[in-house]
Amino acid sequence: RGFFTSFTLSGTQGGQLLATLVFLPIAALPEDQLLAWGWRVPFWLSIGVAVVGYVIRRKLDETPAFAQQAGGEGVVKLPLVVLLREHWADVLRVVGGALVASVSTIFTVWALAYATSDSVGMSRSSMLWVGALANLVALAAIPLWATLSDRIGRRPVFLVGAVGSAGAMFLYLWAISTGSYPLTMALGIVTFGIVYSAANGVWPAFYGEMFSTRVRLSGMAIGTQIGFAVAGFAVTFAARIAGPDGDDWSAVALFTAALCVPPVIAALSAKETARIPTEQLGERPRRPATERETVTA
Repeated sequence: RGFFTSFTLSGTQGGQLLATLVFLPIAALPEDQLLAWGWRVPFWLSIGVAVVGYVIRRKLDETPAFAQQAGGEGVVKLPLVVLLREHWADVLRVVGGALVASVSTIFTVWALAYATSDSVGMSRSSMLWVGALANLVALAAIPLWATLSDRIGRRPVFLVGAVGSAGAMFLYLWAISTGSYPLTMALGIVTFGIVYSAANGVWPAFYGEMFSTRVRLSGMAIGTQIGFAVAGFAVTFAARIAGPDGDDWSAVALFTAALCVPPVIAALSAKETARIPTEQLGERPRRPATERETVTA
């Protein structure tokens, strides 16, 4: 399950890689042309991506587990009620775990802006290549980490990604501050392509296995989107933390490390699910019937 669900994030990293490659020639435009019309080109191209996505979604079949539930127990009419009653703690774990995405937003947005600022002076194109190659390495690392999680468990692999990313971001932002492009390239690939991929590649299985089929979609959707939304604002806070000149990289690194604490807590408090049969995932102990309920039955 870890290996196959990791394809979700392989698609994400592949999309980021393609997006970066599309923007490379755009970034090479003169400043006035880039700001006038160049930045719009990727958005125009996204129309084609939207059409392809629509066609794919229209042709997808329901999963066998969901289809079996629909034919047996029936689909839950109010999954949110069941989710919050039976799985509220797991929803909170997913919210906390999803904050690890802050590493991605800091890496792809704030670090890029910092590296190309006047205080460092790297070119946009060179830094885009750091992101492109890091995503390329991630395409290979993600299924490998996911396969490892099938063997040793979700929790240890996720913890490697969360704890490792907290430390690796210090090294990556420090490398940028030195102005050394080879060092920045190497540590960028290690940080985002390898270390972060441990958490990034295993979370689809790790989060999904916390819930039963009845509420799995709702649990993952609510938990991840809240966590991702908070992670999306990490760049805004990082810009303020970085000081008036925007060059206090150590403060941003500490902030990123702090955002990795909730994912660590979520993983440590979660149940290991790698070896639980699919049909038993998310099961809760049944409440013993009271004497009155027994008599009524």
